[in-house]
Amino acid sequence: MRPRFRTLAAAAAAVLTAALLPLGTASAESNGGVRVMPLGDSITEGTQVPGGYRIGLWQRFGSGNYRVDFVGSQFNGPASLGDHDHQGHPGWRIDQIDANVVTWLRNTNPRTVLLHIGTNDILQNYNVANAPARLSALIDRITATVPNADVFVATIIPLSNSGQEAAARNYNAAIPGIVQGKVNAGKRVRLVDMHAALTTADLIDGVHPTATGYDKMAATWYAALRAVPGSIGDPVASQGRQVVGVPSGRCLDVPGSSTTNGTQLQLWDCHGQPNQSWTQTSNRQLVVFGTKCLDAYGRGTTNGTQVVIWDCHGDTNQQWNVNANGTITNVLSGLCLDASNFGTGNGTKLVLWSCSGQSNQQWTVRAA
Repeated sequence: MRPRFRTLAAAAAAVLTAALLPLGTASAESNGGVRVMPLGDSITEGTQVPGGYRIGLWQRFGSGNYRVDFVGSQFNGPASLGDHDHQGHPGWRIDQIDANVVTWLRNTNPRTVLLHIGTNDILQNYNVANAPARLSALIDRITATVPNADVFVATIIPLSNSGQEAAARNYNAAIPGIVQGKVNAGKRVRLVDMHAALTTADLIDGVHPTATGYDKMAATWYAALRAVPGSIGDPVASQGRQVVGVPSGRCLDVPGSSTTNGTQLQLWDCHGQPNQSWTQTSNRQLVVFGTKCLDAYGRGTTNGTQVVIWDCHGDTNQQWNVNANGTITNVLSGLCLDASNFGTGNGTKLVLWSCSGQSNQQWTVRAA
C-alpha cells in the first residue's frame, strides 16, 4: 500500500504550499482573449482562498468555450487557475481604487470591468454616508477612461457583524439608482446583485467568502456576463486542450498514440500532438482522436482503477467533472484523476484515487 495518508493539517499545508503562486505583481499572462479586469479589494484578490471568485469564473469560461484574458497589475491564485492577473487590493477603499484606476485602465485597456468595492469603507467606518457618492465618481472615472468597456457594478456581499451589515445594506440600496443614472446618461454600466448571492454562512471569517461562497460569486458574475453580448466575446469552436499535471508540468498522454481500447494513460512532456489533445463535450466526456473517451477501466470505482481510452459510449464511467479546485473527478465513482504514487516523470500512469487534496491530483486545462 502506498503511503497516502497524512494528518488533515499537514495535508492542507501541503496543498497550499504546492498549489499557490506568489502574491503581488508579476509578468502579465495573456491568451489574446477578451480582456476582463477583476477590480476591487481583498474579495477580488481572494483573501482566505487565494484566487477567490476568479477560480470558478475561469473554469466557467473554459467550460463555455469563452476565450477571456484577465488583466491587472496584481497576480495570485492556485496553479490550476489559468490566468492569475487581477486588480484586487486587500484593505483598499473606494477612494484608494479611484486614485489609481486611470493608470491601471490605460495600461490594460479592458473590454469589461468587474467592480466589487466598498466593503473596506464600511469596515473602516470611513465617511460611510458619502460612500455611494464616491462609488458614483469612481464609475464615472472608469467610463471616461474606457468608454467602450462594459462596467459591471456589484453590490457588496454580506457581513457577519450586524452593525456593519446594516451599513452595507444602506450602501447597497443606493447602487441601483447610481447604475440607472449612468445608463440613462448612455454609459455601459450594469448592476450585479452580489449581496443576494451569498449569506453569512458563506463567510469564512465574517468578511471573506469560503471556497463555496467565492464560487457563488463566480456563478453570479458569469450569469451577468453572459447576459451582455460582447462582454466576454462569443464562445469559440470547441478545440483540443491539454490536461496538465500541476506538480509535473506534464500532459495527459496516450502512449505511442495508440487507439487501442484499454490503453492506460500516462504523463509525458507536453508536445502538442493529437495524442495529448482533449476535447471536453457538453455531456462531460473528454475525447481524444475524435472517437476515444477518457474512461475508468471496467467501470471501476475503487482506488487504483486504471484510467484508459475507450470507444465513447456515454456511460458515467466516461463522464468527468473539471472542478474549480483543480481536480478532475469521475462522475460514476467520485474519485479523482491521480498521478500514481505521486509520480511526476514521463511514463507515470494515471489512475483513480480517493480525493485527497494532494498536488498529484491537481490539473490545469489549457489550449493545446
